[in-house]
Order: sequence, then C-alpha cells, then structure tokens
Amino acid sequence: MSERPPSYRVATDTGGTFTDFVVFDESAGTYRIMKVPSSPHHPEQALLDGLTTLASQGVPPERISVFTHGTTVGTNALLEERGARVGLAVTRGFRGVYEAMEQSRPFGPSVFDLGYTKPVLLAAESDTVEVAERIAASGAVVEPVDEESVAEAVLRFRKSGVESVAVCLLFSFMNDEHERLLAGALREADPTLWVTTSSELLPQMREYVRLSTTVINAYVSPVVGRYVGRLSTELERLGVAPRRRFTMQSNGGSVPFDRTPDRGVATILSGPAGGVTASVAIGRAVGIEDLITFDMGGTSCDVSLVQGGEPAVSDQNTVEGRHIAVPMLDINTVSAGGGTVATVDRHGSLHVGPRSAGAVPGPAAYGKGGQAATVTDANVVLGYLNPVSLLDGELAVDSAAADRVVAEVAAALGVDTVRAADGIVRIVNVKMGQAIRSISTERGFDLRDFTLIAFGGAGPLHASQIALDLGIPRVLVPPAPGATSALGLLMSDVKHDLVRSRLTDIAELDVQDANALFEQMQAAAAKQLSQEGFEEGSTAFRFFLDMRYSGQGYENPVPVRALPMTSEDLARYRRDFDAIHEQCHGHAAPDQSVEIVNYRVQAVGLVPPVSLPTVPAADGPLSAAVVGSRPAYFPDTAGGDTGAYVQTPVYARAKLGAGHRITGPAIVEQYDSTVVVFPGQQAEADGYGNLSITRARPAQERSHR
Repeated sequence: MSERPPSYRVATDTGGTFTDFVVFDESAGTYRIMKVPSSPHHPEQALLDGLTTLASQGVPPERISVFTHGTTVGTNALLEERGARVGLAVTRGFRGVYEAMEQSRPFGPSVFDLGYTKPVLLAAESDTVEVAERIAASGAVVEPVDEESVAEAVLRFRKSGVESVAVCLLFSFMNDEHERLLAGALREADPTLWVTTSSELLPQMREYVRLSTTVINAYVSPVVGRYVGRLSTELERLGVAPRRRFTMQSNGGSVPFDRTPDRGVATILSGPAGGVTASVAIGRAVGIEDLITFDMGGTSCDVSLVQGGEPAVSDQNTVEGRHIAVPMLDINTVSAGGGTVATVDRHGSLHVGPRSAGAVPGPAAYGKGGQAATVTDANVVLGYLNPVSLLDGELAVDSAAADRVVAEVAAALGVDTVRAADGIVRIVNVKMGQAIRSISTERGFDLRDFTLIAFGGAGPLHASQIALDLGIPRVLVPPAPGATSALGLLMSDVKHDLVRSRLTDIAELDVQDANALFEQMQAAAAKQLSQEGFEEGSTAFRFFLDMRYSGQGYENPVPVRALPMTSEDLARYRRDFDAIHEQCHGHAAPDQSVEIVNYRVQAVGLVPPVSLPTVPAADGPLSAAVVGSRPAYFPDTAGGDTGAYVQTPVYARAKLGAGHRITGPAIVEQYDSTVVVFPGQQAEADGYGNLSITRARPAQERSHR
C-alpha cells in the first residue's frame, strides 16, 4: 500500500509590512514559517502569492486541510474610516443617543485636551430614521410597531443610498419582535442590503454601547464580507481546505469563514489575538503562567496581560474613541512599529509616530523608495539590524539610505546621526513601556512578577531594553517571533460568545429560572457548533454571571463552576464576586446587595492540538554558533544620554541548542527577527527553542555553578 501524502494546516496573519505563514505538517508534527510582503490595497493577493510559493516548496493547495486567517481588513476600515455608508434605525424619540454617546470625554489625556473632538459618527444624522414602536424594560409591548413607520424607514434607506443598516430599538434585548420585523422588511425590499440587528449581535443592556457596537458592525461587515468572499472564491478555485476555513476573532478564538461577514466587528483585533493565544501555549509549555505579551510589528505594538495562564478579556472596549461591547482580549495597541516615522516639529522636538511608512514605500533601509526616517532605519544605524540583508538574504538592506534619512532628522535637531537614531529608539521604547504600564502597574500588578514574551518582527529588537527600563526580570523570545501571531491562529479553537441581559437581585433570583436560561443558551451554542462540524465530544462550554453592587455602572464576570446551579452555589458565587471586586477595584462591600446583570456562555469547538516541538541539547561549543560581529551602539549602563559602539558578536539562532548561554552584549539573527541582548544580560536557549533573557549573574556566582 502506498504511503498517504501528508496534509497540512496553514495559518496566515496579515500585517502592515509582511504577511506571515505558518505551515504545520500533520503527519510529522512539525511546523515551518514563511513571510511575503503585504499588499495593503489588495490584501488577498499576498495570501495567494504565499500559497503559490508554498506549492513550489512541496505544499500543494489541495493538501491543505485547515486554513486559518488573521486579518486587519475590518480594523483598517474602522481606523481609516473607509467602511460602508450606514443607515441607523432607532426607536422614535431616541435618535440623539448615538450622538450624545456617554455624555463625557474618554478617560485619559482627552480629559485635559482643550481641542478634543468626538469621533465622527459612522451613521450620519441624515441617515438616521426613527421608528414608531416601544418595548418596555420587561419585554412587554407598550406600543406595537407602526407599519407605516417601517415602510417609511425602508423607503428612506433605499433612496439615501446606504448599503448597510444598523437596527437598534429600545429594550430589544428583552423582546426582539420589532427588530426582526423591521429587518425582514428591509431585506425583502433590498436583498443586497446588509442588515445588523442589535438583538442578534449583542442582546444585552446599556443602550449606547449596544447601539455603538451595532453601528460599527454595520460599518465594517460589508468590507470584511466582500474581502472574505473574494478570498473564499480563490481558495475554492485552488481547492484549499474546502470544509475548514476559519477567521480569527478578537476573543482569541476562530469562526468559520461563512459566519465572518455577519460579525465583522468581532475581527477588529483578529491578528493581535493570535499572538496572545500562542503566548499562553508557549508559557504553559515552560511553566510560566504570568506574562506580558509584547507584539511589535511594522506599524503597531500590541501588549496584553496574562495571569495564571488566562488572558484578560473585556467586553467594554474602545477603538479610536468608539465603543465596542463584544468580548475581546484586553489588548492595548500603540502606533509603534518598525515602520513608524520619526519627525521634527517646528519647535525642534523629535516625535515618533503615529504615521507609519507601511509596506509601501516602507523604511528607507528596505530600498523601496521610502524617504522618511523610521524606527527600522534607526536600528540599522545603531547596528542592531543586519546592514546587508534580512530574511536570510531575501530582503536587501540599504544601510546608506537609512543613514541618510536619520541624518536629515539629526540635522533638524542639531545633533549627530547616532544621537538622533538613539533618540528615535528611546522615544518609541518609552511609548511601548507606557502601554505595558497601562495594563499592569496602573491596574495594581507588579511587573516583577511577570515575564515579557517578545514577538513580532521588531519585538525582540526592543524587548531587552524595555525590560531593563521597567524592571521586568525575564524576557522570553519564542523560536519564531516574527510568526508567533500566525502560530497562535493555528492553535486557536472555534469560539462563540453568547450573552443575555436579565437584571435581578441575587437574593431574589429563582435559581431554576437561571438554570433554564443557561441551558437554553447552551443548547443554541451546541446547535451552532454541530452545524460547524463539531461533535459532542469535541466541544466545551464555560458559564459566567456578570454581577455588580446595586446601583453600580459596571459589572465583573464571575465564573460558574457547573450546571445546574443550586441556592448554595449562588451564595458561593456572591462571595466570589466580593473577592473579584476587591482584586479588580481595591475594595469590596459584602453587606451590600448584589445584582446579576448578564448571563454569558462561551462555547468552544476544540481543534486538534498543535504540540510545540523541542530542540536537542547543545552538543557543541557556543563559538560554533558565531557567524560574525559588527559594531552596535549601547547606552551607558550608568544612565544618561551617553553611549558607545561596541564590537558585538552575532549568533545564528538556528545553531543554538538547548542549554547554550550567551552573555551580552550580543545579537542573535534568524529568518524572521533579530534579538538584541544588552550588556549585563544573558540569554539561554531552553528545550523548546525559546531564548530566556535575564540579568547576568555576577562572575563570582557563575563560577560556582
């Protein structure tokens, strides 16, 4: 009998500069990575180019059994305000809810900004229609929906030229009858119209955030849907994974391609979520559960906190001042990447970001016509990046161009080129350090208890210095840092989040009613997973009660250990809430009444696990891994603005075995990234191929090892 040809799982993560591929050989249990330049104006083209390259390397499209994709299409449509023209249907008398927002400025610098302006409304006031109807807070119909009002709304939207409509009626999360009627009329009048109803997307209380989330979904879903449709057509033509195509969601799980267009808002953090998923798996493998994930790519830096092996999740999120209430991994994003542009203002001050050179033209060092100094160019000048080529020779580096553009910044500042390059790197490090503080120390966490896991093409370049600046004791660099987010896509299970709002004092709650609601939600989720091909043994469910002290304006989720619940369980969950509230907010009120606000179910379709490969123990001297040296600039360890170039050894990461230990200063090069180890630090390769960077022990202590 002939041997069955291997099948492959492929994950792709589209970044601002490169599109990353991870290819997992299911028969051998190994994976490899590949990078291709991103194509911002036609993002699917980079994926097709990559699949063509894979075919030439022995991975034919028809042998790809699973295809998972992390995309920035929805993110970019929202950030760049290039979404669909949206109409908004609201209950009569409530058209001002969207414009009023939360009637306050966002927390942070905006509070003190004299020139603060609200984000532009994604559904214009002129495209907002009031519908005569009313549902009570109990779900009872106070005023039946007026059919003439519905007909007028349909006519208004058809005449205005909107291509997507958000329907958000008062208390529809308690009774969706009126929203379903209006949505049905809209779809019947124009089958090409995209319609999002709040009762289907987010059936939970709080009028404004529900409305905002519904509008954003209506705004980005047509863009995401058309993109996924084009990509699906091409994948179908190639025969790629006909039954297993997934898109990464912001909640850290994936969803089948055919369900993606209806929930475009769930893909806003599609790419960064994969990196968090992979970080948790890498940390678990080496026995580290408390992590700060640090993902620095070409255009941005994403950081997140993981405690006890569980990434933080939030359902109250803002992106560019716009509120999104679907569950998302709690990721803080700042405009700090390798392509972030450095400028000097008219007052002679140096700024880094928010503008990025992107994939085209990119940094000047990439030789594609870039004329602005970027963080990558500064890293070339300082000697951290290879001055000849990157990507194992696939990308030529124009070090003269990097010197030229950084010298222009230096001239504007009145300093030398090295000082300007050092200033660019210091400023971007401070921005990223502040992003890390905002999710850790500003929330009561001690960074000395965490490990910084650094990935993305540029993450390992900057992580060592940031760890020194913030007092983080360890940096962990995965084996393939430039493709770690794509690896996370490969590891992600399918996840669906269901929520229902039912505001009840816990002391008055009928536990049987609560169990019935949970069971109803679980049944709906199980049916959805079954339709997606997951059998009963390959599914899992998690349950949560969102609780608050009576009168509060925010809730905390409390895990439910098992169903059905008993009265004794409710009393225990009440005590759990006090403990969670004290941990999150610094205080608790055990004697105050508590309300249950939302019931949540997370349904998971379990995909076959991807095991992290191990590397053999070092069987030769460390010197065999040295491939050269070059001058690299390191700041004075005593502090201040001074520093000097040091002739620094360069190691090939592929030649490092488990147990090899490098003493800084040192540079470690690999296909997808470059690791910088600063003076006073040491890096040791572990059994999974990670580099663990810590402060070097004193020579006297090392001599007794």
